[in-house]
Amino acid sequence: MHIAILTFDGFNELDSFIALGILNRLNQQNSNTVRVSIASPTPTVRSMNGIVVTATATLEEACAADAVVIGSGAKTREVVEDNLILSVLRKIDPARQLIAAQCSGALLAAKLGLLDGVPACTDDVSKPWVIAAGVEVVNQPFIYHGNVATAGGCLASHYLATWLIRRLFGTQAAKKALSYVVPVGEQEEYIKRALNHTEQEGVI
Repeated sequence: MHIAILTFDGFNELDSFIALGILNRLNQQNSNTVRVSIASPTPTVRSMNGIVVTATATLEEACAADAVVIGSGAKTREVVEDNLILSVLRKIDPARQLIAAQCSGALLAAKLGLLDGVPACTDDVSKPWVIAAGVEVVNQPFIYHGNVATAGGCLASHYLATWLIRRLFGTQAAKKALSYVVPVGEQEEYIKRALNHTEQEGVI
């Protein structure tokens, strides 16, 4: 099982790393059978705050993964103008993959034709760009239709992770993974909210 997190220069650490951390909890339940990778167009990428990370997968590998998280960042508008990157990522296919776009990642998803005819979530800064790309933006933290989900706001990334785990491994696996990361004393509240948000398609 391979889950690839698309991560570009200028990436938002919260969007990529929260999902990475929660999804990697699956290996404690499944004997290291889940590969969660940082997939980038270059060997290293620098975050919006100057953190340099080494890619663990290529974009081509991400296109063959079981699930793809489209991360966000300060340079997403530059990414969507890069024809070389887009030519590779057009191989992403929700007919055979789960797709989860975070914040400005919804803009990239839109440019790839993954949000045609469905509403999406994004952050407030990215909202005008996503609307200009022809996508209806809804005022909520998470939404999914079929095999494509979007989330708005950095701290909504755990909703994407929850949705992916539920789809791939079931609700109990999601509850167990979340139990490691939610605030102590508020576990029941946080987990219940995450499950409620990822339960049904469409508007919460």
